[in-house]
Amino acid sequence: MTSVEPSTTQAHGRRRRSRGPVLRSVLIAVSLLAWLGIAAFGGMAQGTLSEVQQNDQAAFLPDSAESTQAAELAREFSETTTLPALLVLQSSDGAQVTEEQLAAAQEFAEQIQDLEIGEGMTVGDYLTGAVVAVPSEDGEAILLPIPLDADQVNETVGEERVVNLVVDSVRTAAAEDLSEAGLNAWVTGPAGAVADLVTAFGGIDGILLLVALVVVLVILFIVYRSPTLPFTVLLTAVFALCLAALVIKPLAASGALLLNGQSQGILSILVVGAATDYSLLLVARYREELTRYERPADAMRVAWRASLEPILASSGTVIVGLLCLLLSDLGSNASLGPVAAIGIASAVIAALTLLPAILLVAGRRSRFFFWPRSPRYVDPHAAEDPHHHAATTLGLWQRVADFVARRDRSVWIVTAAVLLVGVAFVPTLRAEGTSDSDVFLNEVESVAGEEILAAHFDAGQVQPVTIIADESYGADLVSAAEDVDGVQSASLFTGETTTGRPADPGAEPVVVDGRVQVQVITEDAAETQEALVTVASLRDAAHAVDPEALVGGAAAQRLDTQVTAANDLRTIIPVVLLVIFVMLVLLLRAVVAPLIVLVANLLSFGFTMGLAAVVFNHVFKFPGADATVPLYGFVFLVALGIDYSIFLMTRVREESLQFGTREGVRRGLAVTGGVITSAGLVLAATFSALSVIPLLFLAQLAFIVAAGVLVDTFIVRSLLVPALVHDVGRPSWWPWTRRIPRDHQNTTPPAASEADADQRKQT
Repeated sequence: MTSVEPSTTQAHGRRRRSRGPVLRSVLIAVSLLAWLGIAAFGGMAQGTLSEVQQNDQAAFLPDSAESTQAAELAREFSETTTLPALLVLQSSDGAQVTEEQLAAAQEFAEQIQDLEIGEGMTVGDYLTGAVVAVPSEDGEAILLPIPLDADQVNETVGEERVVNLVVDSVRTAAAEDLSEAGLNAWVTGPAGAVADLVTAFGGIDGILLLVALVVVLVILFIVYRSPTLPFTVLLTAVFALCLAALVIKPLAASGALLLNGQSQGILSILVVGAATDYSLLLVARYREELTRYERPADAMRVAWRASLEPILASSGTVIVGLLCLLLSDLGSNASLGPVAAIGIASAVIAALTLLPAILLVAGRRSRFFFWPRSPRYVDPHAAEDPHHHAATTLGLWQRVADFVARRDRSVWIVTAAVLLVGVAFVPTLRAEGTSDSDVFLNEVESVAGEEILAAHFDAGQVQPVTIIADESYGADLVSAAEDVDGVQSASLFTGETTTGRPADPGAEPVVVDGRVQVQVITEDAAETQEALVTVASLRDAAHAVDPEALVGGAAAQRLDTQVTAANDLRTIIPVVLLVIFVMLVLLLRAVVAPLIVLVANLLSFGFTMGLAAVVFNHVFKFPGADATVPLYGFVFLVALGIDYSIFLMTRVREESLQFGTREGVRRGLAVTGGVITSAGLVLAATFSALSVIPLLFLAQLAFIVAAGVLVDTFIVRSLLVPALVHDVGRPSWWPWTRRIPRDHQNTTPPAASEADADQRKQT
């Protein structure tokens, strides 16, 4: 056997120690440089992400939807697909429109094609027909239908969509030119609504992100009471968002992903909230280890390894849950899954690479980030208890943990009963969909113009319902459609004039490949919920005449969207629950504990939706909710709510392996209480920022997720789950209970916590 000279061994040790700081410095430098590059290119991608948005709901419908199939066949009857902008005029004094005013309107109609919308571009470049002024039958309003090429106006010029440029140009010119004639003007219709929607989503890149970052910064200042650490955590979240945008933009531009305004808003909030949460967890453990290790690099190594499993488990559960949205038949839902998953992955990468590099860049002076409350290293061999500071900082959460341990059964019974009361209100949630005019929470011109249009014109004529069927059933379909409640008239399509309006109904119908098209004018506009009821009845009537008939149009597309969303809810929820349960079993190495966590979070979701129903119906008096609100609420609440239970239960299991389940619950809750509460407050605050975008869907989602996260943080994770696990005890880890020591007869009293902490940390 050979022996190694002591001098040789010492030399090797010195070389390893000398290489350690150099390698660490290189890794820190490489990480920071890489993230600076990501920020440079990703920042540009984030600023222009709205350019690759797709907000046409028809683009999100599956190919199997009846309205999608009808739209494909309808293209054969017309050379172009029209997205009409409707200029509605009314006398400023509310009186009858005069001949002079009608003449002024017609003169303006002839000038619309010459309106400039950019360098070398005019409105006329995107018209599919002439613009004609049409007076209402009551003589109190004038309508100028502006037929726009749907494909062309959805393109982007610079940073603006063509539809916005056209609508803004017409609105500005009408306000200037027609006011002299005593006419008030509104641009509405599908093009006006799309322009207002794009404008509302335009706030996502600016005000939404700014509000979210400011709110997070304020909370971090309160949590850390440090002038530097909050900016470090916030910088990590911003860089994570840049990485997400850098990945998502080319995918959306190539068509691999469908990105709409809602998805982009959710992405921004989700990345900022998740990156901050993961950073809080790492920083809390790093601060704890700084009291035990003199060198910050050693403290970070231990903290990073200890935080890795809960962060990866939490983010993995969220990512897998979000990817379940790929099962959706709606493209908007299916695309949100990978978009949000990319955002979560970016948050994890930033929290585990960029944040440690920033915190260690100052070397031995890294404790400065925590100034003025820098954690103090105490020599474990000194007379002072080295863990006194760590133990006494538990404070409130130690008392909460002791209370839960003493009255576990009473705690979980009372909290479960309270949650069940909220669940009872879930059936009152109205989530069948809303009219397009209810989408906006602020006053917009398209909604105001829609009201004027409905009062003086046949609103259903703007976007009629279409029925494509065999030509032998044409006349029968017209008769059947006219007998449906809510239908004003029905006729066979005979072609279009140069104005884009239907040709003389007395002409011969257009026949394409043996099919005809029936155009049905409804009493209600296609954007209303009443029109959807009419479409459903029309389909029943049309299929009774010809089972192969296809009913399409804008109203049919909205109906198919709502029906598909309801079907997605029934399909995706069971899959998400199963996937999350499997992830929890793998993480906690048990079956009973994951069941407890999952049932508790389902109760939390039910309570939150019941609370939302009460608030939406009786406080805000919302007209209803989009059909996708319950699905998004479920995915985000269950996936994100599980996060806090994972943070808790991974620490409980770690403690239980040494001290038994009941003592492990008490210790785990006390140690994780502060950081998880801070993380919950941050995530709730960031999602609340969605309410600054004046859209009904985002405001409702903001309330549901924010309220649900707070319920998960302060009730489920703090009371229900720990009380249940404490009451069940060692069987919580079934069927692998042999790894867990038996619980002592009596729970260790609070006075012993410091000594036990010292023993545990020495072990």
